[in-house]
Amino acid sequence: MKKFALVVFTALLSVSLQAQIQTPQPSPSSKLEQTVGLTNVVVEYSRPSMRGRTIFGDLVPYDALWRTGANKNTTVTFSDDVVVEGKELKAGTYAIFTRPGEAVWEVIFYSDSENWGTPQEWDASKVAATVKVEVYPMPVPIETYTMIIDDLHNNGGTLGILWEKVYVGVKFVVPTVAKATESIEAAMASPSNLTANDYFAAASYYFSEGMNVGKAKEWIDKAVSMGDGSAYWMMRVQSLIYAKLGDKKGAIEAAKKSLMAAQAAGNQDYVKMNKDSLKEWETE
Repeated sequence: MKKFALVVFTALLSVSLQAQIQTPQPSPSSKLEQTVGLTNVVVEYSRPSMRGRTIFGDLVPYDALWRTGANKNTTVTFSDDVVVEGKELKAGTYAIFTRPGEAVWEVIFYSDSENWGTPQEWDASKVAATVKVEVYPMPVPIETYTMIIDDLHNNGGTLGILWEKVYVGVKFVVPTVAKATESIEAAMASPSNLTANDYFAAASYYFSEGMNVGKAKEWIDKAVSMGDGSAYWMMRVQSLIYAKLGDKKGAIEAAKKSLMAAQAAGNQDYVKMNKDSLKEWETE
């Protein structure tokens, strides 16, 4: 009995000691989270490095299905329905598979994301979207496989892949206009609950998107009237909206107020922006 207990103790000690050993992974995992407009985008992937190897056309053969990274599936999650290179893609999580070519890559969004590498059996019914994107050569080699979300704007961005001397980018569009408009309309239905910041946000969005500038003027005037004259950022937008509507006199007046408030607050960025606008408008 004592001998048995000693064997068990030795085995447990061995497991315990093994569990304490930590070594770095050759392809460490990475997670990228980005808000695009009002849509959350999450990319999870592993990052192999070149380590002196030739990647595309060798380690990763041309025109063959590639896991697009290492280890478990590389995935992208969209919190809303999106449009990827003109193809509709429902909200959800997708594995990203690719067929790299010398000049063009095929990028596949696959609804089954629980694979290790590529699926043992390819199921065409799980292909949610397939797009083709152009290859752009990089001036310097990228040692470690990298994914980015760049070219950001209110209504979309680009999912980029970089490795070796290759860059490919998949453009996607998010439903910001529909979501923002719905939010603004719902809020405006109960004006008694709105703050100056609410009116400012609505006005700024309509102005930046070139929507109903007349309505944007109504909201920015309301926002400014609710303040104490210190909100230089609100008066700055007010001046731009007035200028857009062709009211140079109103634009100059608002810019001067914004300038004074910015000077009082010590915000040199707004001081310069207002001075530049006043110089432009006063000489026209």
